[in-house]
Formats: sequence, structure tokens, C-alpha cells
Amino acid sequence: MTETTIGIDISKDHLDVHRLPGDEHKRFDNTAAGHKALIRWIGAVPARVVYEPTGPYHRKLEVQLAAAGMPIVKVNPRQAKRFAEATGQRAKTDRLDAAMLARMGALLGLEPRPVRSAILNDLKDLHLAREALVKDRTAAKNRGKSISLPLLKRQNEARLRQINQQLEAIDAAIKALIDADPALSARFAILVSIPGVAAVTAAMLVTEMPELGSLDPRQAAALAGLAPITRQSGQWKGKAFVHGGRKQVRQALYMPALVATRFNPDLKAKYQQLVATGKAPKQAITAVMRKLIVLANALLKKGAPWQPSSA
Repeated sequence: MTETTIGIDISKDHLDVHRLPGDEHKRFDNTAAGHKALIRWIGAVPARVVYEPTGPYHRKLEVQLAAAGMPIVKVNPRQAKRFAEATGQRAKTDRLDAAMLARMGALLGLEPRPVRSAILNDLKDLHLAREALVKDRTAAKNRGKSISLPLLKRQNEARLRQINQQLEAIDAAIKALIDADPALSARFAILVSIPGVAAVTAAMLVTEMPELGSLDPRQAAALAGLAPITRQSGQWKGKAFVHGGRKQVRQALYMPALVATRFNPDLKAKYQQLVATGKAPKQAITAVMRKLIVLANALLKKGAPWQPSSA
């Protein structure tokens, strides 16, 4: 039996939809009524429904598709762009993008994944707001170093106090959401048991990597963008480097890795071993970051907190 694949290009106002096989196309409004009409048009559950994330514009549709039992595939926009380039597609319209997403899903046999829960979406929004406030705080601190006028200095100090208060409120809201969900609370407790992983990092991992605990070590490292990418062609061999993955996870793990090289006995020994064999400190820290995410994945898979290795 031929598999049916649906590709959807999502914009603020419209949903352009393409069905394979058959090359059927239709446009729906990106509204509650439009979502219901789309699901009726799809009919029997297909092999997959493929779309790119578009911030707030895809969330409600995603919830409706999941409620209807549709197998959802959310693809990385960069991967979709590379696929379009590989197939020679130069023109870009909403209709063409929907058809391209359907072809991508069908040809690559993309596997559906469960959608994020409502609580994870709320945590994601809070985390994004927190990141923006941290950037604002850094900018305000930098401005404060060059301000000489008393009025501007007072305003900058007031802004810093406001940012700190808002950060405290967001951190409290994140903790309350996690505490209210037994499964998330248990995951959080396991993550903070790892030396070097503080509450902020644990909350970020709970939010940004809900797959942790269901992956193998290589998948966990790759998803965080911490799996070395080999570069080799013929006789030439370049240096391996890390790339891709979830940038925010990689950034958030840097400071915990630094702390772990001092206070986590296992990771401290690993760091010292790498430096002793000639690795640059930055390379050794990256390796510790990879060890951290692999360790977190393993502990969540076992459902057990971190324990120091027996001597």
C-alpha cells in the first residue's frame, strides 16, 4: 500500500497543504475553523504530516493535529532548505514549499515524533523570555561601565534591578511548573543531582531536551551538537569539530562543564587526562560537555540520581 504524506507550509494567516501521492494542493485559514477543515480534508490518518516550526504560528495547529491522532514530523528549517537545494528547487512560494516538505517526508521516510506537551510549551516560552532578559542584563551592565551622567546611571541601575526581579519571577514560575508535574519533577531532581548542574541548567534540559532518557549516547551528543564531525577526503584529514544540534543546550552546558572539572570527580579526572595528552583546554571542556549530556541521558534512562564512582 502506498504511504500518504502531507506537507504543510505554515504562515501567520494561511496553511498551504500538499498531499502525496496525487499531488493535491489546498489552502486553509490558519484559524481554529481552518484547522478542522484541514483535518477533514486529510481524511484517513496518513503515514506522516510534515511541517517546519514557525514560532507561535504552528502551535495551535500542532495541538489539533495531535488530538486527531495525526503522525507529526517537525523538520529543521535548515534541513528543509538543504533538501530543496539538493532537488534543484530555486523558486520559493508557500505552495512549492508545501510540496517540497511532502516530498522530503516521503523520500526520506521521516519518522513521526510525539508533540511537546502544553506544559513544555509554557516552559519553552518562559525559557525564551529568560534568555532575552539575560541578554538585556548583560547589555545594561556593559552600558553601566561607560555612563558618567548621574541621571543615566540611576536609570541604568533601576533597569538592572527590574531585570533581576523579572528573572526571579520567571525562575519561580519555571520551578512551579516543574514541581506541579510529577514526571518533570523527577527528571529535574535527577539532573540537579549531577555535580556541576544547577537548577537553571536542569530546567533548561527538561525544557529543551525532553528526549533525554530515550536516546543512545551518540544520539544524545548529536542532538546537543556535541558529537565530533569527522572531516576526511582521500589522503587529507582535517580536524574534527562540533556543529549543529541545539545551540542553546550547548551554550547552557559550558559553565556546568567548567564547574564539573573542579567538583565532579569523574569529569575532573577526564578533563585532566585530556589536557595531559595534549588536548587544548577548550577541546577538553567540549569533551566534558559531551560527557555531561551523555551522563544525564543515562541517568534519566535508569531513573536514578547520580552517584560517585566507587573507588
